[in-house]
Amino acid sequence: MYAYLQPMKRLMICCIALAAFIYSAKAQTVIASKDAAKHIGDSVTVTAKVFGGKLFTPSNMTLLDLGGENPNQDLTVMIGGLDRAKFSGAPEVDYKGKDVTVTGKIISYKGKPEIVVTNPKQLKLVMVDNMRNVPVKFE
Repeated sequence: MYAYLQPMKRLMICCIALAAFIYSAKAQTVIASKDAAKHIGDSVTVTAKVFGGKLFTPSNMTLLDLGGENPNQDLTVMIGGLDRAKFSGAPEVDYKGKDVTVTGKIISYKGKPEIVVTNPKQLKLVMVDNMRNVPVKFE
């Protein structure tokens, strides 16, 4: 009875399994900024304080220093000139001294870990519980 539903049932199960696999593959590893150099090539999420930033003209490239002052930062966030226009303000000013979460693939640039941000959704202001050094979640 209802033998015609069997192929649809199998297809539905395969689709659900595929969706679960894709979702898990996109899940980000959460790391501390001090561990960024150990994760070159990995897609990660890092929460850290922005210690400084610089706008380079005329290219409009922006660099943000996370986890320490340049040249001793744990991680650099690079926002290209064309991508900078997607931000509502000046990232090197707006994020300085604040805690952020940045998500992306860590690359090595001149021996230092860096995440290239192409979308403002990759870089978010967060509140950090300084006693436990973890982002505060609001539900």
